[in-house]
Amino acid sequence: MGEESLKKRKGEDKGREDRQSIQSHEPQTTNLQKQAKLFLFVGLVSGICMIVGTIIGSGIFVSPKSVLGNVEAVGPCLTIWAACGVLATLGALCFAELGTMITKSGGEYPYLMEAFGPIPAFLFSWTSLLVTKPSSFAIICLSFAEYASAPFYPGCDPPQVVIKCLAAAAIVVITIVNSLSVKVGSYLQNFLTAAKMIIVTIIIVSGIVLLAQGKTENFKDSFKDSTISVSSISLAFYNGLWAYDGWNQLNYITEELENPYRNLPLSIIIGIPLVTVCYVLINISYFTVMTSTELLQSQAVAVTFGDRVLYPASWIVPLFVVFSTIGSANGTCFTAGRLVYVAGREGHMLKVLSYISVKHLTPAPAIIFYGAIAIIYIIPGDIDTLINYFSFAVWIFYGLTVFALIVMRFTRKELRRPIRVPIIIPVVVTLVSILLVLAPIISAPELAYLYCILFILSGLIVYVLFVHLKFSWARKISKPITMHLQMLLEVVPEEEVTE
Repeated sequence: MGEESLKKRKGEDKGREDRQSIQSHEPQTTNLQKQAKLFLFVGLVSGICMIVGTIIGSGIFVSPKSVLGNVEAVGPCLTIWAACGVLATLGALCFAELGTMITKSGGEYPYLMEAFGPIPAFLFSWTSLLVTKPSSFAIICLSFAEYASAPFYPGCDPPQVVIKCLAAAAIVVITIVNSLSVKVGSYLQNFLTAAKMIIVTIIIVSGIVLLAQGKTENFKDSFKDSTISVSSISLAFYNGLWAYDGWNQLNYITEELENPYRNLPLSIIIGIPLVTVCYVLINISYFTVMTSTELLQSQAVAVTFGDRVLYPASWIVPLFVVFSTIGSANGTCFTAGRLVYVAGREGHMLKVLSYISVKHLTPAPAIIFYGAIAIIYIIPGDIDTLINYFSFAVWIFYGLTVFALIVMRFTRKELRRPIRVPIIIPVVVTLVSILLVLAPIISAPELAYLYCILFILSGLIVYVLFVHLKFSWARKISKPITMHLQMLLEVVPEEEVTE
């Protein structure tokens, strides 16, 4: 009871501070207050919806072909989809202990900082801002472009130039929307999330009906002719886990969760298995109407499914898949843009990236920067290549973060742990992470993996020069750039608006 009273008193104090701030500032500060309360007091149902809504995006419409292409049989393919769900659940439970033990925003950043110090934490933010987040945005928009253009090229693959131009246009539109209005971006996200669940339901129900009608021939001898090796399984996991990416999103709002010690683990235990069931059922639905060969030859798997099952209403599938991928891209832009903004505010990126728009009260420079980097990733790479390198980079830090949990069990015993997972869970997740990172390098080495590692390590040079030593010449160069960008974009430091 004492803890609840304290929370209530803190909430009342915060409410008084907010009201005083609103009364003593310009009208646009009210919008900042509303924005800050976007995810306040997220309950169990909202937490589950956030997990499901964040995870289900473009992955389930893109990755089935890539997962199957690596193992080449229905049985191993479905097994890997289920195993990816189990791994995502175990990883999320580890993050639940970390999130309730270190109640700071920023995802992996504060956990790495607490366990290993500033350098690994900076390397995480460096890699996230310039590799994993923008490449994720690029992958989603390329997925959108493939599905949006597929109906206009029946019987053949859309030209790559069309796909890339359409993906770049999507990035530009989403960047502009999120730069101009938080409210419009939020309304758009709500509408597109509803559309996402509609298409998932349509595919699953159609598959169940077909199975009930006896369409089971593609599941006979489901493990025959499969290609099983350490390398193929690792690459199949990369593509499957890409579809589950977002399983750690609740850690970004731990402070806003209502009763996090109960709702955080419950949201994970309910939400991620629910997504796993949906993903396995969607893949089963695909295989009820397509053989393995047909699925691999399809440019857009869900479109092919719609053509065979829902004709003449097959146009519903690509339309709603487009809604789903755009919704996922919009959500990614919203959250990652703010990650760039925080990095700028902490001095880890150009200071202008921490400025906010005077007119629209959005972190416009950060969002524009994020969109520009994403467009660069669209130019050279295809979806499968981007997913492989995205997964390679991101699982280095997922594994390191879960290992931080093991380390702090011994080095930070004094920290309160409201949620305490069995030690075997972080050990298993850490070992699987090491396997996922090393297996492709050992069994099928490519220079691109070396470039990825070199880029991560290049963050050390940036850290020493600009964060640790803080060279004065760097400030002299960035000062006029900041001034001109500030005038061009009409942005100011946050303090000038909020203080």
